[in-house]
Amino acid sequence: MKLVQPVIYVLSVQLFGLAVLMLLCAVFGFFHAGPAAEGFVISSAMTLFVSGTLYFATRQPQVPPLSRRQAFLLTTVSWIGICVFAAIPFIVTNSVATVTDAVFEAVSGITTTGSTVMTDLDSADRAILLWRSGLQWIGGLGIVIMAIMLLPFLRVGGMQLFHTERIDRSERIVARPIQLARSIVGIYLVLTVACMVAYDMAGMDAFDAVNHAMTTVSTAGYSTRDASIGYYPQPAVLWVGIVFMIAGALPFAVYIAAVQGRPAALFTDPQIRLFVPALLAWGLVLGIWLSVTSDLPFEVAFRHALFSVTSIITTTGLVSTDYSAWGPFAAGVFLVIMFVGGCAGSTTGAVKIYRWQVLLIILRSFLGRMVMPSRIYSLSYGGRHVTEEVVVSVLAFLAVFAGSLAVFTLLLAATGLDLVTALSAAGSAISNVGPGLGTTIGPAGTFASLPDSAKWLLCAAMLLGRLEVFTVLVLFLPGFWRQ
Repeated sequence: MKLVQPVIYVLSVQLFGLAVLMLLCAVFGFFHAGPAAEGFVISSAMTLFVSGTLYFATRQPQVPPLSRRQAFLLTTVSWIGICVFAAIPFIVTNSVATVTDAVFEAVSGITTTGSTVMTDLDSADRAILLWRSGLQWIGGLGIVIMAIMLLPFLRVGGMQLFHTERIDRSERIVARPIQLARSIVGIYLVLTVACMVAYDMAGMDAFDAVNHAMTTVSTAGYSTRDASIGYYPQPAVLWVGIVFMIAGALPFAVYIAAVQGRPAALFTDPQIRLFVPALLAWGLVLGIWLSVTSDLPFEVAFRHALFSVTSIITTTGLVSTDYSAWGPFAAGVFLVIMFVGGCAGSTTGAVKIYRWQVLLIILRSFLGRMVMPSRIYSLSYGGRHVTEEVVVSVLAFLAVFAGSLAVFTLLLAATGLDLVTALSAAGSAISNVGPGLGTTIGPAGTFASLPDSAKWLLCAAMLLGRLEVFTVLVLFLPGFWRQ
């Protein structure tokens, strides 16, 4: 009980916040005379009841700092609990057909994956559309705070490389400076508002601008339109999307450094120095390919190619056009870059740039030792020594990530999905990308037609990928519960 009680207490507070957001959507629904407003009131009441019950059952005169084990448990329990209760409005308002679909939509939203089972979005209730976007926005903010403030101290896949200078390693998990959280929230709000204004100026209507700003900055991908961003013909809309998807994929620790008077960090960070040029290079290659093979003007081809590449690499999942029709080469490119991800400490999913960089450093050292065994190689990244602990954690993460991809692919294939759909669905879910490949779950499709068993598997994969794999797997160790 000592292990679980503080975790349930924190979860009760989080559920209270979720209930408040439901009430805000209810107010919005009543203001717009939408039929979903009453459903949000009911959903909020249910969530408040559970929140209050858990709060009074677990409250203490003084909440002690969380231990490392409790931090692991809280991370997983919080995300699962919030996903479950976030699904209630979809059920109560009959926005989806089944409980499975409701949970899938909520998990996809909170994990900022963006895979959807909903259709006819253009005519959907606006309160529900706002709820979907809001889930992704708070999910993106949650993963940034978790990545910067928690994961580095839990040794998850080398994330300890990115602890901020303002955090003392000797402090306990919940004793992080409140100023850091405020800085993250402030920067996140500024980016969101700037994106909203830019979308509005580019030609979106106000409601769409608000929703797409939330799902762009959070690199999440839900849209208010069946055609996603492609609904808007203005080229400026795509360029705004490209800029702010990249902004959401940059490390927030660098933004904090820039605000504190070190703007050069935006140009000297080793992740950014690889991420942005690599993204532009892939966009250029695919733009040339598309221009040559489809007879599109290069500017149009490059714009759509760069938008699509940015959307997939940053694990956003917004769609400007059906890129599955671009041919096998383009499909191969998208399958590969699906696993790249953005920078550590950002809203993105997938493997992330720094792990690939560390892997290349390790490979270079290994090959060098094959040629000159007596030479001493010092591994460094961004001016920091890469310790053996970081090497092991990065290699372990990549191995478990690849193993998880293989397992989920096989399990999805066992539900009756073809290999392309199974592989791309598993990759999309673990990487939190959104759309997969093929006619069923590709950029022009949805996940609605998948069997329920496949949807539950994908929910597990989305959560596993969002929580950096190890954070969840450690809970299955018998020793975790015996200590």
